[in-house]
Amino acid sequence: MLAAATNALADKRVALVLGVSNYQSVARLANPDNDAAAISDVFKRIGFDSVVLRQDLGVSEMRRAVRDFAAVAADSDMAVVYYAGHGIEVNGVNFLIPADARLQSDFDVEDETVPLDRILQAINPAKRLRLVILDACRDNPFAERMTRSVATRSMGRGLAKMEPATADTLIAFAAKAGAVAGDGDGAHSPFATALLNHLATPGLDLRLTLGRVRDEVMKSTARRQEPFVYGSLGGDTVALVPSVAPPVDPNAEARRDYEFVAQIGTREAWTSFLAVHGSGIYAASAHAALDKLDAAEKASEKADLLKRQAEQQARQKSEDVRKQIEEQAARQAEQARLQMSEQARRELEKERQRIADQAKRELDDARRQVAEARRQAEEAAVQVEQAKKQAALDAQQQIEAARREQEQRERERREQERREKEQQAALTPPAAPAPVVVPAMDPTDIARLLQAHLKRVGCDPGPPDGAWTAPSQKALDNFNRNAGTKFDVKVASLDALDAVRAKPDRVCPLVCARGQKVEGDRCVQIVCDGNEVLDAQGVCRRRPDPPPPKPKAVSRHESAPRTRARPSGGADSCGGTCEGD
Repeated sequence: MLAAATNALADKRVALVLGVSNYQSVARLANPDNDAAAISDVFKRIGFDSVVLRQDLGVSEMRRAVRDFAAVAADSDMAVVYYAGHGIEVNGVNFLIPADARLQSDFDVEDETVPLDRILQAINPAKRLRLVILDACRDNPFAERMTRSVATRSMGRGLAKMEPATADTLIAFAAKAGAVAGDGDGAHSPFATALLNHLATPGLDLRLTLGRVRDEVMKSTARRQEPFVYGSLGGDTVALVPSVAPPVDPNAEARRDYEFVAQIGTREAWTSFLAVHGSGIYAASAHAALDKLDAAEKASEKADLLKRQAEQQARQKSEDVRKQIEEQAARQAEQARLQMSEQARRELEKERQRIADQAKRELDDARRQVAEARRQAEEAAVQVEQAKKQAALDAQQQIEAARREQEQRERERREQERREKEQQAALTPPAAPAPVVVPAMDPTDIARLLQAHLKRVGCDPGPPDGAWTAPSQKALDNFNRNAGTKFDVKVASLDALDAVRAKPDRVCPLVCARGQKVEGDRCVQIVCDGNEVLDAQGVCRRRPDPPPPKPKAVSRHESAPRTRARPSGGADSCGGTCEGD
């Protein structure tokens, strides 16, 4: 289409516009000068290379204007002559009447008028189109006053039918042969008004243009005046104004890739999209989606780091407390073995209880830190999921807006084609309708989209690479069991794609690994309290108590020590009289 428009613009188009209103021997016509000026402006506006406007010419001037235009049309591709004024038909020959014609007898016609054949001869060298438009079928006052010099010479009403001898030549009459046309009550004649409405339509075939002119004139004159066209053109479209090439959507491929990547929603998919489409309206949206994923993943990584640090601190604290208890217990046991007094045992038990209470408080603090870290990790996971859903929603909204705009343009284009076909059908015999060919969708694209939607509803087929292998078949079988469908798992069909795409939420249940549990829509690690352990069935059980330390036996032959160490409380703790003082 662009090549055709370029060729049309390269054609040389020339026009001669003649209008005669001010007749010297008969009453003045109101509209020919106005019609000629308006038609001349149309030819200039649609880019004709040469437009010559001449008004109210005498016979000599009109013949000279036709002769000069013949030189202009000699190397042209399209040559057009428009005439508005009086015309006459004598013995089947049509003549244009200049402003100074008197026509007192039929013998004066050859001297005082310009034959239509001279007009055709002047435009004959044009290569592609020769067009004569005559708004000269008005009721002619010369015919009533002329005397007949030859009895056999006839003079008809209106203009005579005329078939051009040269191909690609059209002669458009304001009214068909033998009929008259009105001059009109407004600023232009009905024929000129219709020409002004349709001549400048881009890309419209000239035959359709003249057909629309005919329909408008018949409607505006209540079917009293019917314009008529004589001559023929070939099978190619011939338009006075080149067709405007339809706009090409530069973002069609980017929109298609964006729709597919939005369904996947991963960092790798967005990065791959930006590597191909680094600029444009969809690139900005892709960067925004990637930024949301980055922010959510950073928040998740930070929460996981805090969780790991809290767990590490809890483990380290627990280990330190355990070592402290063991060391203190060893020291106290040694002290008990040395002192062996009731007061020492009470103090030992009291100190042990104090250390145990302190350890319990520290363990409780560690558990709270672990719980807080776990909560932050869960919130980060929710943010990641929300970011993915929001990115997919934003992408879908932009895709739907672009699709609606494309559908609107397509509807307008089809409506325009339908109207032009109806116009063409009025001039050409109906032909057998061409078969409609529906483009088939690539099976690899079907498989890739089905894999992406299976992964979205929880039936993971692996990477969406378009290869319909065993993991993809297993995922579709899992979808059949949970959704109650019976699709053939060996092929990726459009029916299966439509069914999976219609599911808004998860269909396949979430399966977690050993040592994990389901929370919401993800698997999390099972974490037991400090005094519990995870058994083989994934259940937290109470940690078994360590065996108590055995006291060291004292031989009966060993004598008791002469003095015992005082308790840490000093002399006051023994009431002032400790044993052994």
